[in-house]
Amino acid sequence: MELKYIDMRGQVCPATLISALREINSHKDAIKAETLKLVFITSNRDSTVTIPKSAENMGYATKVSEEDASYRIEIFAAGL
Repeated sequence: MELKYIDMRGQVCPATLISALREINSHKDAIKAETLKLVFITSNRDSTVTIPKSAENMGYATKVSEEDASYRIEIFAAGL
């Protein structure tokens, strides 16, 4: 599976959410085919709620973890 990293550190909501939704929609076929996982790196704590909630409402699975001074948000096919 390919991982695509999107570094959004320094951005705040709603810009992070809009960027994330654009990436998800651009790569929806690959995500659903389980060949791609999107990994967003953000310093904005609000994004750890807004991005996963929106992705889950679209039928994707998510995972949020904290790394150093930032957060990692993974978006992937719900079947994984």
